[in-house]
Amino acid sequence: MSDFVWPAVRVEGKLARARTEWILGNGAGSYASSTVALMHTRRYHGLLVAALAAPIKRTVIVSHFDTRLHDGKTEHELSSHQFPGVPPNEGYKYLDQFRQDPLPRWTYKVGGGQLEETLALVRGRNALVLRYTWTGPSPISMSARPLLALRSIHGLTRAHGAMIQRVQMRPREVSVQPIRNLPPVVFRHQGIFVGTPDWWHRFEYLAEQDRGLDFQEDLWSPGVFRITLEPDVPHHIVAGLGSLPEREADELLQDAADAIRRCDPGGQRCWAVRNLAIAADLFRANLSPAPGVIAGYPWFEVWGRHTLAALPGLYFVTGRVQESKAVVEGLIERMRDGLIPNRLPDDGRPAEYHSVDATLMLFGVVKRLAELLPEGDPYPAETLSVLRTVFETLKVGTVDGIHVTEEGLLAAGSHGTSLTWMDARVDSVPVTSRAGLPVELQALWSKGCDDLAWLADRYDDADLAQQAREARDAARASFARRFWCEQTSYPYDVVSEATDADKIWMDASVRPNALLALSIDPELFTRDQAATIVERVELDLLTTAGIRTLSPKEPGYRGTYTGTIKDRDRAYHQGTAWPFLFGALSRAIKYTHPHDQGRKDRLRAMVEGMLSNQIALGQMPEVADGDAPHRPDGCVAYAPSVAELLRVLIEDLGL
Repeated sequence: MSDFVWPAVRVEGKLARARTEWILGNGAGSYASSTVALMHTRRYHGLLVAALAAPIKRTVIVSHFDTRLHDGKTEHELSSHQFPGVPPNEGYKYLDQFRQDPLPRWTYKVGGGQLEETLALVRGRNALVLRYTWTGPSPISMSARPLLALRSIHGLTRAHGAMIQRVQMRPREVSVQPIRNLPPVVFRHQGIFVGTPDWWHRFEYLAEQDRGLDFQEDLWSPGVFRITLEPDVPHHIVAGLGSLPEREADELLQDAADAIRRCDPGGQRCWAVRNLAIAADLFRANLSPAPGVIAGYPWFEVWGRHTLAALPGLYFVTGRVQESKAVVEGLIERMRDGLIPNRLPDDGRPAEYHSVDATLMLFGVVKRLAELLPEGDPYPAETLSVLRTVFETLKVGTVDGIHVTEEGLLAAGSHGTSLTWMDARVDSVPVTSRAGLPVELQALWSKGCDDLAWLADRYDDADLAQQAREARDAARASFARRFWCEQTSYPYDVVSEATDADKIWMDASVRPNALLALSIDPELFTRDQAATIVERVELDLLTTAGIRTLSPKEPGYRGTYTGTIKDRDRAYHQGTAWPFLFGALSRAIKYTHPHDQGRKDRLRAMVEGMLSNQIALGQMPEVADGDAPHRPDGCVAYAPSVAELLRVLIEDLGL
């Protein structure tokens, strides 16, 4: 990969070069995304995907602006779409290059001149700005037709007769409200608007077809903007939901660009740190009324587990400690029965719970805040009472059966699969059950108790500190008795809660959960055991794209993540490689080989290599195939992947 921090693609009219994706956020959960050719391949693509209840309830408002140039003799169609049974229409043939530096910018060579199109999302607002700049010997006419979807990111639109066709026009402004339960869509322009409300039919999204889902959509247009482009004079179209920003278009563009550029730590840092620091901005939704972390684009929402796992990389190592408090507080405010919410559904339904791993991560996050915040900041001390409640709830047991056993370990209860990150189900059946005593939960519990004891000592609660230390010691002692598998020289992945000879069982599958446990609480293992875990991971699980979720030597291994949704779910934790797990390997190596410079150099080289395995430019994917060449897949931009790789470079390697 080049050390150039801003993504660029030299297209030169070749569609194969323009199939990669790009994505842009607004700091509050709204986003814009498509392929470089602006030919949508997902239902989640759009130029204005608005967060109606920021940062959730994402809704595709403006799908496309269908653009054509007229030079007096010939009409040049610049848009590219896939329709049934025919090749894509060929606007991409005019596309010379794409850059995201930091805003997405397309350069078309057409009609003896050059058209540059730049897109920005208004920071913190459900609004976009498009700037068109023509460079040529004489003026040229342009038409831009907005195509609206007006539906949830997870749905598709079909033509129907209930659209309200009314178009309200004021000088340089157009407003439409085709659906009563959505705010009006308002446009500001510098040309003439011709109202021709109508449906455009059967756009095809081929990535959805590959997943075995419906993949055709009809889009509605209120009409077309006609603009005369003078040479070297920028022309703008602004579109917003409900209302338009009052500031000038160029100011909005500049603000959006400046906000992203401020994320770049500068030329004194290595290119990989700069790339990941810029990528991190996409996930932080601190400009929304309810600050949070978007777990991944395009389809993930705010998840408690992903938020707390990504917090160190997104906020702590990038110097945004104060901003992180609002994110943590948002999760705490939604706690129920002592548990952090697992998921805040995008459609606005009530929060989902049962995420005990997210809840246990809270202990470590609050400890880090206490270490990083200025002395005297009251937040960690104020949060100690919340941690006490969590601690006491888990010892007694939650309504879902999550509880501390008599021997001091943490039992997953009846839900099994939703409690940890290995949560895939097919037909409601867990693919990788975590029922019983999962190894990673024991580490989170013992380390959580250790962190609670530290915090209680710091804030003069001797009784709580003693209780937490006793719980930690009991967990570590019981773990040492129950979890090491002599046959595999690797920890059991899950063991039964029961200890009776006729009821006891153990799962000896080689998975990365033992690595997670080592990275979370190394005191659970002897030094020899810790080194053995790292060696086994490097031998069986490590790939150039991340850490496999199951050893290829295991009978249930699936090396590719392809096919229908069910096919993918079956493979999700059965062999796919996850980039974010590289953070656990890095922490484990830092513990087992603290002075091995050769290993540190290899770690750095591996992170830099991972940055070339992208779906969306400048971002890190959720997963990759376990088998070579480790094709990236899953959501195109994943918060824990970006956050953990950035944390590794800054915190573990000191770059």
